[in-house]
Amino acid sequence: MTSSTPDVRPDLLFPALRTLDLRGRQLSAAELKAVMPRAETTTDVASDAVAAIISDVRARGFAALSELAAKFDGVELAHPLVPREALRTALEELDPAVRAGLEESIRRARIFAEAHRPADVEVDIADGAKVTHRWVPVNRVGLYVPGGLAVYPSSVVMNVVPAQAAGVASLALASPPQKEFGGLPHPTILAAAELLGIEEVYAVGGAQAIAAFAYGIPAGDAGPALEPVDVVTGPGNVFVATAKRLVKGVVGIDAEAGPTEIAVLADGTADPGLVAADLISQAEHDPNAASVLVTDSEELAGSVRAALEDQVASTKHSERVRTALSGAQSAVVLVDGLEQGIAVCNAYGAEHLEVQTADARAVAGRITSAGAIFVGSYSPVSLGDYCSGSNHVLPTAGTAAFSSGLNVTTFMRAIQVIDYSRDALNEVSAHVVALSRAEDLPAHGDAVSIRFAG
Repeated sequence: MTSSTPDVRPDLLFPALRTLDLRGRQLSAAELKAVMPRAETTTDVASDAVAAIISDVRARGFAALSELAAKFDGVELAHPLVPREALRTALEELDPAVRAGLEESIRRARIFAEAHRPADVEVDIADGAKVTHRWVPVNRVGLYVPGGLAVYPSSVVMNVVPAQAAGVASLALASPPQKEFGGLPHPTILAAAELLGIEEVYAVGGAQAIAAFAYGIPAGDAGPALEPVDVVTGPGNVFVATAKRLVKGVVGIDAEAGPTEIAVLADGTADPGLVAADLISQAEHDPNAASVLVTDSEELAGSVRAALEDQVASTKHSERVRTALSGAQSAVVLVDGLEQGIAVCNAYGAEHLEVQTADARAVAGRITSAGAIFVGSYSPVSLGDYCSGSNHVLPTAGTAAFSSGLNVTTFMRAIQVIDYSRDALNEVSAHVVALSRAEDLPAHGDAVSIRFAG
């Protein structure tokens, strides 16, 4: 076994969760990335099927959507636009406790989103030479909210609030039709949309929803047009992620989000019961979800495994959780100490990273790669999923190394405005001419010189 390949061994307690022992090993950044627990990528296997769906929706519009709804969702759908009355009814019938939770989530998300809307920057480069960096919202956004194993009204909040804070004028939302609700999306999704003032909601799921947003569908016998959007955001399964990848460039996208993941950086001061509960909380999302514990304490690791034995057995989705914890994407990573633990976390680039160590705030300040960092024992990932004020649409699969979570700027563009006077242009005209000649693009220089000829 080479020094770049860690030992993989089962443990007596909760053996489904494997151990990667990195102690005593000096691994480069590349080697660390290579040994991180990851799920196998599956987007390529869906590409042909998704490309066919996109082509069909572009060619046949609402007729294709109707056939795909019958095929994948088991519903008959003439036109996917959800009636306004259905939105109002869903909100009226919403459990008051759920409504109160959504209202508080919206309130906190708005505070944070509005606070980080970027300001324009106007710079005087020289006398009469002004350059402005001006932020403007995109015109129209398509927001996707998945169905499947769970119901995600929180994803409605997380996608809509920053778009509204950015000043987007036109927002459309799509969510899969549900047979048990008469072909409409889940009523809690509809209620959240109504609460946020979203009137344009479509009962469309999967890759076909992304295609409809990207290319639009003209009006016809089935009903009014679905106008194309400028940006598509929102999580989804492998087919949704693949569709977003295939339409990127036609529209902007937030990310090709994969299965959710949590990493917990913990030392001997951490409470093993809390660590176990947090690992389980993300594992219940999806059998492919990743739960990773990074620690220098074998005693803590053993105690967490013991807590998992008890908590997994009693949680509602125990089979799903156990599958996620036993996958290649989940592990206990043993490290020599805090320095190596921080290096591991930066190499992993978790969607969600909890820091449960002594002086957790200082340790969190040394993390350079994560979608969101949760500091201390009272900032669990579940808080960020609903009511922290932060956004829970975050980069996965290590993409936190170069990308950010969903935020106001996802829905904005920066336009550079150049405003030079005659004297200001004249001051640099010789430089423009010289550089244009150096690049063998003399007409560029001529376009400046002609303004001062004669």
